Amino acid sequence: MNQTDSNAGLGPRRLAWNAVTETLKRRVPLDDMLDEYAPAEQLSGRDEALARAIAIVTMRRLGTIGWALRERLDKGLRDDRLLNLLAIGAAQILFLDIPDHAAVDTAVQLAQQEHRIKHAGGLINAVLRRVARERNAILNGAEPWLDTPDWLEERWIAQYGEGIATEIVKAHRSMASVDLTVKEDPGAWAERLGGVLLPTGSVRLTERTSIRDLPGYDEGAWWVQDAAASLPARLLHAKPGERIADLCAAPGGKTAQLAAAGADVLAVDRSAKRLKRLKENLARLDLSATTRAIDAEKLDEPPFDAILLDAPCSATGTIRRHPDVVWTKSGEDVRKLTGLQARLLDKAAALLKPGGRLVYCTCSLEQDEGERQAEGFLARHPDFKRQPITASEIGGLTECLTPDGDVRTLPCHLSLTDHDRSGLDGFFMARFVRGES
Repeated sequence: MNQTDSNAGLGPRRLAWNAVTETLKRRVPLDDMLDEYAPAEQLSGRDEALARAIAIVTMRRLGTIGWALRERLDKGLRDDRLLNLLAIGAAQILFLDIPDHAAVDTAVQLAQQEHRIKHAGGLINAVLRRVARERNAILNGAEPWLDTPDWLEERWIAQYGEGIATEIVKAHRSMASVDLTVKEDPGAWAERLGGVLLPTGSVRLTERTSIRDLPGYDEGAWWVQDAAASLPARLLHAKPGERIADLCAAPGGKTAQLAAAGADVLAVDRSAKRLKRLKENLARLDLSATTRAIDAEKLDEPPFDAILLDAPCSATGTIRRHPDVVWTKSGEDVRKLTGLQARLLDKAAALLKPGGRLVYCTCSLEQDEGERQAEGFLARHPDFKRQPITASEIGGLTECLTPDGDVRTLPCHLSLTDHDRSGLDGFFMARFVRGES
């Protein structure tokens, strides 16, 4: 932490402030900015967790916060640094269990340390104290769509209808749960970890704690993986000894599933750094797979028995987990990615044996990256047929099946008694089989 700090709470707030500002400025992932700016603060684990909580809730409720601030400013602010400092202060007051005075005082002190806005202490104090006084009015008046930009609102209403689209954005206001994929006996592990066994076979934790401190971590009994993200690998029904390619494999949850089933797995990813993390994860789990750091489009291998393609996408299905996505992506990003997805599908088709199986998935809510990709693939490849997915393969979640037999999970699916533990990441999954030649 900087030696000039007279208040121990400044470091976490400064980290959150810098990360939010640079995320919005550079249109890059919030996690990357938190990692980039964290070393300079030299924070304890607890303070770094506080910084991440402030930054994440600021991004999650950025629309609501912006609306609340605009209503309480006499005129607009042109300085993004100042506006973002007000935003992280308001986020603490409105959405975190932090004393109002701590949020206000640290924001004022941070402004005083920055020459360009050191004159704004009085404004910050007045605006944030008003936010605190009017907290209930702000929360009661915040419409669900405030935290979703127009380009996504238009797409989701057109794709899903206003009712379901509204349920999606309501779900985005809650943090995603932590799910585990377990090697063996998930029921016993759910009981041991105090979690809930989901119908899909994943274990959902009910308390937030350090993952590394949980029973089973050191011995590699399980790994973190959203329940929806665990489905594509299961849909391949991998058999011992089968040669399977996991394209765009990092960070490796699906690779681990295939390896645990006894398959001979080739994990392909263009990022050597991400593959290093994958190998570290496999080592902890005592699982093995061959890895190749290469662009999947350039892969030249003998035909595979089965292929899993988790294609790069807009990641709008992970907004509960990564709320910065709505502010850093655009419709143009979706358009660019659909071309890559189509090329990767064509490459996967060329790498598959006759009679082989292909599962295509994306963690996107956009039908251009899901349903329309599936239809385009079948039109380009008449030697492939869709193999419809059944409800029994996905834990009986009939609401997630499309009329064509594909899977479309939404953040508002999987409703549990404990609402805060409900939901799934948004995924599309389709399974194809190549004809025998």
